[in-house]
Order: sequence, then C-alpha cells, then structure tokens
Amino acid sequence: MGQGQVQVAALLAGAAFMLSGCGLADSHAVWPEALKVKATEPAPLETPPDVKRLVASKLDSVFTAGSQPAHVRVSTPLHDPRGTGWTACVRAELTSVIGKPLGTQTYRVFIHEGAIFDRRQVETDDNCVTETYEPVEGAVTAEAQRNAKP
Repeated sequence: MGQGQVQVAALLAGAAFMLSGCGLADSHAVWPEALKVKATEPAPLETPPDVKRLVASKLDSVFTAGSQPAHVRVSTPLHDPRGTGWTACVRAELTSVIGKPLGTQTYRVFIHEGAIFDRRQVETDDNCVTETYEPVEGAVTAEAQRNAKP
C-alpha cells in the first residue's frame, strides 16, 4: 500500500468511528425535541371485531362442512399479543363424518382486518376454558345454505 492509500484508509476509519456514536448521542443530546430523531410508534390497534357476526357469516372457516356445528357460542375478542389483530374462542356441538356426536369442541380463531385468517383447536392449557361465551344467532352451515337454494 502506498502512503496515500494508508492516509485515506485512516481518514475513513476515523470518520466511521466518529459517526458511530451519533445515534446514541442524539437520544441524550440537549437539542430541542424537533431536532432529535423520533422513535417509531407502534402500529395502532384495529377496532375490536364483531365476532358473533363474523362467525355466523363464515361458519365454514371455523368448522368443517361435515361436522354440522350446533349451539355455536363465541367469547369476547382479545388483542393478539403477537400483532395488531384479535383472537376469540368459538365453541360448538359437532358431529363426526359418520354421524356420531363428538361433543363440545373449542377452537381459537385469529382475526385480522375483519376476517378470520386462522383457527386452531384449543389445548388443555389454553385460556378458552375460562372464557365466557355468548350464543351466535343465525349461524348457518354451508350445507344448510346449499339445501336452502331452490
């Protein structure tokens, strides 16, 4: 390396060292607030969804078509701690494919931007066990909709 290249490298290293503390220094500087770098604010929460209406209109997104859900009930929506969406618990009396009653089954639904995008059957350690449920009026299965068409 020539002497000129060493000087340029030393100059660049010195400038990088001096600039590396700018972010830290800005948060503790005695500058007016308008001149400081502002921290990003978290995204605002969605408004709580109408879980009753959502489940009643999209029952097939929670239960399989052959399960014939009856006595559908939902819990109040809770903010999903992993994002800006919501979660709720949905319960119903289900029937197996061969017509045998399966009993009460509970699912946790994940709601984002007013739509159910995922559902999972709850486990024993899930808090859906302690939730309070309200009945869903007008919940119509996909099979009942097909049979109702002329």
